[in-house]
Amino acid sequence: MSGQVMLEEMARKYAIEAVKTDKSGKREEAIGYYQKAIEVLTQLISLYPDSVAKHAYEQMVAEYRKRIMHLKEFATDPEGGNDKVEEEVIIKEKPKVTFKDIVGLEDVKEALRESIVYPSKRPDLFPLGWPRGILMYGPPGCGKTMIAAAVANEIEMEFLHVDAASIMSKWLGEAEKNVSKIFKKAREISKSEKKPVVIFIDEIDALLGTFASENGGEARVRNQFLGEMDGMLDKSETYSVYVIGATNKPWRLDEPFLRRFQKRIYVRPPDYQQRLSLLSFYASKIKMEGVDLQELAKQTEGYVASDIRDIVQAVHIKVVKEMFKNGLSEPRAVRMEDFMEVLRDRKPSVNQELIKIYEAWHEKFKAL
Repeated sequence: MSGQVMLEEMARKYAIEAVKTDKSGKREEAIGYYQKAIEVLTQLISLYPDSVAKHAYEQMVAEYRKRIMHLKEFATDPEGGNDKVEEEVIIKEKPKVTFKDIVGLEDVKEALRESIVYPSKRPDLFPLGWPRGILMYGPPGCGKTMIAAAVANEIEMEFLHVDAASIMSKWLGEAEKNVSKIFKKAREISKSEKKPVVIFIDEIDALLGTFASENGGEARVRNQFLGEMDGMLDKSETYSVYVIGATNKPWRLDEPFLRRFQKRIYVRPPDYQQRLSLLSFYASKIKMEGVDLQELAKQTEGYVASDIRDIVQAVHIKVVKEMFKNGLSEPRAVRMEDFMEVLRDRKPSVNQELIKIYEAWHEKFKAL
């Protein structure tokens, strides 16, 4: 084994230990291992300046130094870093969409009105309280994110869009603190601005899911989240914070978490009437002739909302492409055969077997 390979192996072992201890929340040990990895990588750069891997060594050194600095900052200010967490995991800009802009999903809209809109307008009418945790589940592309933003626009609410995958970063030792800071920020906004706050957590299974292999850090994150959810129900507090979680994999969530989501709403693929409404909405933006939207609504059974948008978009691109190829100044009107041609090549993004799994889970755990 060459000297370079030996040093690379040593650096790799130190790096593995560094990440392992970092994930477990053992900051001092992690810092020590990162420093050892940096020392070995620095040796490699010095001894083998012409190596093709030199740039990779330098990148790792920079990343480990940055991580050490961050761990030291956390050690001196464990409750600080709110701005950094906000930048990394919270998107404060909500889409400008209301319930009127969302086609169909009337049962979902009504469940959200009951849980959030009505209690926020007249809390005096709810002496027994109201749901603070709402879980929306279903196939991707059915509008979960948009409808969560829409409910925040129905009344004057702050909308914090949280990326669960960013919270559960490779630096898992801090994930539970990120959870705490998100809820703390929501409470502060609600108290200071006197208005409700929605924490929308996309892909919540990445945060609360159970997996075959995990370490103590992941369990601590879930416990922190449970504690924060329970704290939202404290009637002595004056703030109003809601959590809306969205997932494409509800079966990854275990029952203690499901109990915290008093409303569990299935955002299902669109039925015939919803597909017809979606087709009418998107088709209204393009020029057509002789297109039977009712027949297309039948032909698109099993397609989700985003699929239908993509179909109309693909048909329009088809005639625009034809215009350029033929040297015309304007695209011709879209015809029924254009839709049928696109449908032959574009299948639903969600297969029917998966829909059956969603339906079975819904029957077992639904709570509208």
